[in-house]
Amino acid sequence: MDDKINFTMNNPGPTGQPPKKPRKKNKLKLEISAGIAVVLAIVVFSVVSGSFYRVDEQEAAVVTMFGKHVRTDTAGLYFKIPFLQKVQKVDTTIHGTGIGYVVNNDGQSFTVDTEGIMITSDFNLIDIDFYMEYRVSDPVAYLYNSREPENILKNMAMAAIRSTVIDYTVDDAITVGKSQIQTEVKKKMQEALTEENIGLQIVNITVQDAEPPTAQIVSAFKAVETAKQGKDTAINNAKQYQNEQIPAAEAGAHKIIQTAEAKKQARIAEAEGQVARFNAMYEQYKLNPLITKQRMFYETMEEVLPNAKIIISDGSTQTVYPVESFAQITASGKEDAS
Repeated sequence: MDDKINFTMNNPGPTGQPPKKPRKKNKLKLEISAGIAVVLAIVVFSVVSGSFYRVDEQEAAVVTMFGKHVRTDTAGLYFKIPFLQKVQKVDTTIHGTGIGYVVNNDGQSFTVDTEGIMITSDFNLIDIDFYMEYRVSDPVAYLYNSREPENILKNMAMAAIRSTVIDYTVDDAITVGKSQIQTEVKKKMQEALTEENIGLQIVNITVQDAEPPTAQIVSAFKAVETAKQGKDTAINNAKQYQNEQIPAAEAGAHKIIQTAEAKKQARIAEAEGQVARFNAMYEQYKLNPLITKQRMFYETMEEVLPNAKIIISDGSTQTVYPVESFAQITASGKEDAS
């Protein structure tokens, strides 16, 4: 009886309903299959999407496989082998950092004494700050040739700065020597970076500020600078006065020379005229010596004694005959005759 009942339950007749338990198993299998398909789809999508990567304009991508460098990609879209190749992106833009000072998030700068204070050739202390600009020139060397390339670069910069500033006096380092210090520091850093090959390139380094480290010394240097400016002003004023006076003096000297030259020519012409007159007179003298002597005597007396009174005397003081009276009588007689 029991066997019959069990057989009937496990083997329903053709008109009986199918058992529900097998349907549950089929549904579970379908759900498991669907879940596996979804997981596989997600894995495939992740693998496919992770196989492509984009490199921006200001980046470089270093591709390695099993730790060995394969290639370096620039801007664009690229494919990599999933799970085997690794991509590391490097920023190639220009970065800047201060040496001797730091800037906080609020934009305020603070001095770093351990970096900025240095000694000069005349054994004075100076607080000098630099601003350094650099960029990645070799992404592979940047990633694998050193552990902290930025710190190495900063140490190189400080070494180059100290070895350069020590060759200058404090006055030159604060005033006229800044540009030359910048040039020498940049040259030394380029040589050091080439030798070390850490993948970084120095773009520029400039002196931001240079002053003595204490307020008292700053005041003294300002006084010295003021005196130098006063000296330069006095020199410029003297040069201006010199430039004004020298042309005037040269013009005066030229005028004096021209006047002297004119007088010289006049004297020469006068002397030549006198020589000509003397020669002409000498020719007349040779023809009539006595008459020429008398004429010369009378002409000379007229020039030497133009207002002299001539008198005729008999050798004593009793009888004097003034010549003027005879001249007046002769003149009046001529008038009457006319």
